[in-house]
Amino acid sequence: MSQSKKRATALALYPEDTREAAALLKQAVPLMVRHNIAPNPVHYALWYTYSKGQEPELNRHLDRVVRDFDYFPPESAAKLFRDYIIREELEDARIGQQQAISLVDGMERDVSHHVEGNLNFQASLGHCLEMLDEPIDERLPGILSELQQSTQLMQDQQALFLSQLHAAQSEIKNLRDKLERAQLAATLDGLTQVFNRDTFTRLLEQALSNAPQTVALVMLDIDHFKQFNDQYGHPLGDRVLQHVGQVLRDSLPPHATAARYGGEEFCVILKQCTDLASAHAFAEQLRLKIQSLRIKARKADKVLDTITASFGVALFEAGDTLESLVTRADDALYQAKRNGRNRVHR
Repeated sequence: MSQSKKRATALALYPEDTREAAALLKQAVPLMVRHNIAPNPVHYALWYTYSKGQEPELNRHLDRVVRDFDYFPPESAAKLFRDYIIREELEDARIGQQQAISLVDGMERDVSHHVEGNLNFQASLGHCLEMLDEPIDERLPGILSELQQSTQLMQDQQALFLSQLHAAQSEIKNLRDKLERAQLAATLDGLTQVFNRDTFTRLLEQALSNAPQTVALVMLDIDHFKQFNDQYGHPLGDRVLQHVGQVLRDSLPPHATAARYGGEEFCVILKQCTDLASAHAFAEQLRLKIQSLRIKARKADKVLDTITASFGVALFEAGDTLESLVTRADDALYQAKRNGRNRVHR
């Protein structure tokens, strides 16, 4: 993509005129000041977009971040900037790299064919020289010998080029592996290693477009997590989140997907699930496994408070959208909390 096109793509995100932009900044800057957010270009872009209100998912993410943390984590800002501000540019870069990889792969095949052809040509010339024991023209053997030498030189040059191309391919493979790892990392929540919110939304959309009538959604929220953080500190709170993520990864049935929805809230997409009772039974198993977790303080080696979670379950119904299915599961979750926590509600 040309530089001018990149600029056009970025500017297309912000088509406001001076008056409109000034009004949005008047909304964005006080929000940043209120939450003690450092004034830098990434933060300005995020909160300016927040003030526009055209990215509801971004707004929900930002609301959760400022609610769950006493500060604005740099890693959260960087991820939201990638996911919502420059996502198209990142996708263009990925496509461009893939095109370059395909081009070099094609060059390698072409050069290999040329080298093979030269080898065959050289073999034919050698065969001709052997046949000319009594040449009709005395100059012919010398001409053929010169041709053979020229062919050998060309072959050596192409073999060198092919070797260099193989080395370049090896470097490109390393780049491709790094890109694949980066793409995988972009889909995962860095702390818990389950999928992140953005990937959850995309996967749920896919599931609902393929076979919606067999989709169930389980949402869970760790009980009293804020009090746990306040009492034992964020490092131990992070360990709780990691343990819950591990339970989810170890407990998933086939065709299921787990994600961190935000903060201490997780969700599981169950595909090929045709009845609410099955989804409820799965959630109950998760509840018991989380309740059995034992979190220890490493220095004191003593078990801390028992961890529990509340669950909400919803099965796709005719007319459901992604938003309505999530809302019903979320409502069921909060009903479980109102009824005493550490239970499953559907």
